[in-house]
Amino acid sequence: MDTLAVVCTYNEATNIKNVVNDILNCGLEDIEVLVADDVSPDGTYKIVEEMEKENPKVHLLLRKEKRGRGYAGIDAFKWGIQKGYKYIVELDGDGSHNPKYIKDFRELINSCDVVIGSRYVKGGSDTQRGFLRQIVSHLSRRYLQFCIGVKVADATSGYRMFKKEIVEQYVDKLKASDPFIVTEMLYYTKKTKANIKEYPIAFLERASGTSKLKPFTLIKYLFKVIKLRLFH
Repeated sequence: MDTLAVVCTYNEATNIKNVVNDILNCGLEDIEVLVADDVSPDGTYKIVEEMEKENPKVHLLLRKEKRGRGYAGIDAFKWGIQKGYKYIVELDGDGSHNPKYIKDFRELINSCDVVIGSRYVKGGSDTQRGFLRQIVSHLSRRYLQFCIGVKVADATSGYRMFKKEIVEQYVDKLKASDPFIVTEMLYYTKKTKANIKEYPIAFLERASGTSKLKPFTLIKYLFKVIKLRLFH
């Protein structure tokens, strides 16, 4: 198998089965799924365990130590690299990232190193943002573009496909324990001088449940960018 879809979860029991099935049915025959779960109290990992028994393309990485979105992402990417997948795509487990785009990402990555699912290029959209969230997101993107120097429209997107050769250059340097991992990876991706392209996506409302990322959390992450630049 060439392509691994990474989904980091915490309390996504109502969404994860549909997300995994949609990934497997995205139109790529060579795709497999790794769910990295931090022992979700709602039993998300138990659902994935059952799916894993029934389908060899489904894998569970049950994380009992150093929990957090960032650590889960680091462990998942290391797992994919060690297993030899050529392409690793990451997406959310709440249904906000439609897996139908994965096939398009795979076609586009033949002409680049990284594909970013973008809400803010022509053809993209964001259906779930309230006014405050839109303002924070806009300022965040401008800030990241300035500080990191990455010329992409959607610098905060968590829906991305990487060639293995790019991530393996810096995966051991990643340290973020939380969703700041998205920015940290973008920063190091730029340092590798990777060719990055964006593909328009529609960012949807989560299928069910409550978002774990709040506007003021996003603001807090902006200060981490300064630390990233100073110490790396």
